[in-house]
Amino acid sequence: MTQQTYTVTGMTCEHCVRSVSEEVGEIPGVTGVAVDLPTGKVTVTSEQEITTDAVRAAVEEAGYQLTA
Repeated sequence: MTQQTYTVTGMTCEHCVRSVSEEVGEIPGVTGVAVDLPTGKVTVTSEQEITTDAVRAAVEEAGYQLTA
């Protein structure tokens, strides 16, 4: 199991949290997604390391931006 933390901008409410969680959760191998709305931190737990590009694509599909 691995954990990676990212910062997502543009989230303002619980709907935003659900959207990001659902999209990132659909990445193959992801076993958990924890979103901290006040800080914009998204922690992804997975069976193997997930590429930043995969997370970025999922976050953008949800309508938000992944920052470095």
